Amino acid sequence: MPAAEAFRHSTPELYDRFMGPLFFEPYARFIAERAAQFRPASVLETAAGTGILTRALLGAVPEAEMVATDLSPAMLDYAAQRIDSDRVTFQRADAQQLPFDDSSFDLVVCQFGVMFFPDKVGAAGESRRVLKPSGRFVFVTFDSLDRNPVPAAAGEAVASLFSEHPRYMERGPFSYSDIGRIRSDLSAAGFTEVDVETVELRTRVTARDAAQGIVLGSPFRGEIEKLGPDALERALEAVVEALAPWDANDAPLSAHVVTATG
Repeated sequence: MPAAEAFRHSTPELYDRFMGPLFFEPYARFIAERAAQFRPASVLETAAGTGILTRALLGAVPEAEMVATDLSPAMLDYAAQRIDSDRVTFQRADAQQLPFDDSSFDLVVCQFGVMFFPDKVGAAGESRRVLKPSGRFVFVTFDSLDRNPVPAAAGEAVASLFSEHPRYMERGPFSYSDIGRIRSDLSAAGFTEVDVETVELRTRVTARDAAQGIVLGSPFRGEIEKLGPDALERALEAVVEALAPWDANDAPLSAHVVTATG
């Protein structure tokens, strides 16, 4: 599924409000700290979404000029409304065909976006092209679904309701967890050094908030809506129930943090 189509049904406000704290903010803080170690003067972010990582980077690399890109105008508009800084430029762009000159950036970052790129080697090659010779490409992709019990439980709860068994989790956000494939793709894109670190963090779960984010604020929504007029309501309540064991408690997250150079 093309990335733009996958996120056509996402609601930026719900995505940012509920998905952000649950999945993205913990890793945004981690990546921002990592970026600060590199001291970049120029940063490109692809698949920036509602600007969750962008906001974290602003505080971590206070001297850097940043360009935040995404395919979705709605997501970028929301991000721009949340960020008031003359150091950030927002621009619609496809990570697979970046509209920037060669050797333009010290750092390219992408948080939980590469899974949705149809041409992952091409996108990595574009990141390499726009990097300066000493630059780095840092991205985050989810580890396997069985290492992330909250989305696993949500996906199973929805699948159990419908004979069509939507398998969005496996086909979407958790489709790019194989480290061997990641290394191979980056090598094919021209990177000579690839470091993959599996980072386990914790996230605080509020069952209904998490369910609203997963069912109503993510690309999963578009697939559920196709299953009937009451599908969203049924799916929401099923996910709330499935996430009850973690309600008001912490749950584990696992993702790969990839740094490519050369």
